[in-house]
Amino acid sequence: MTEAFAHPEAIVSTDWVTGHLNDPSVVVVEIDADLGEDYRQGHIPGAAGWDLHKDLEDFVTRDIPGIHQFEALMGRSGIAKETTVVLYGDGNNRSATWAFWIMKYYRHGDVRIMNGGRQKWVLEGRPVSMLTPSVESTTYRAGVPDRSQRAMKEYVVQNLSKPNVKLLDTRTKEEYTGELSSARGTPQPDIYRKGHIPGAVHIQWDDGATDDGTFKSVDELRRMYSDVGLDDTSDEVIPYCRLGMRGSYSWFVLKYILGFERVRNYDGSWTEWGNSTGVPIETD
Repeated sequence: MTEAFAHPEAIVSTDWVTGHLNDPSVVVVEIDADLGEDYRQGHIPGAAGWDLHKDLEDFVTRDIPGIHQFEALMGRSGIAKETTVVLYGDGNNRSATWAFWIMKYYRHGDVRIMNGGRQKWVLEGRPVSMLTPSVESTTYRAGVPDRSQRAMKEYVVQNLSKPNVKLLDTRTKEEYTGELSSARGTPQPDIYRKGHIPGAVHIQWDDGATDDGTFKSVDELRRMYSDVGLDDTSDEVIPYCRLGMRGSYSWFVLKYILGFERVRNYDGSWTEWGNSTGVPIETD
């Protein structure tokens, strides 16, 4: 018998979304690295569009959006504290899990991921729209940030030698071993040192997805993580990548699908660690 997701309420199907397209209590959001390339060429009817980097980052401080930026985004998207927000994106939903992580950091209650994201919706031939919906703005007040969702560099350093704190590198194998500074076929940023954080195990983030973009079964995921020593759900796990987005996907899988109790996304990731003084690296 296939094991159920630890938090099934956090994941909805394309059928569920189709049945709630006209539900005023639900706001659907597509998150893309390039809204012009994806969202404006066709999205789920009525879905809002968020830019992965402009809306969900603070470029000036190289940080997640501050509370006022986040509140403004929620408000102009017609989202209230009690709204059910369904997120989906491209690239096996890593943009959606990044938005999900930020929304949980600011303590929004009902946030869900559409399993399979844009890829599955299009593969199934479901309707798309090129119209940007008109929404009634809200006045949104974020909760006190939940800092247990996030690992800062200092926290990682303090926990490097603790046996019940596990580091998970979610990048490609070439990034993990220090051959490349970004995924093959993408621009290679000038990060001073290549490699990985000492002791980190490696599972590439999208190894958790099937060919249609949906999450693999709990049984498959549990075996995959157990093979690298992540089999005790009471252990603390800190995923990281280069910028935090890929890490957020693995954070979601560990926390909401496999039921790990303590998972913190290190969003500073290799961009911060590889350029920092006084912190060790490994390259094998």
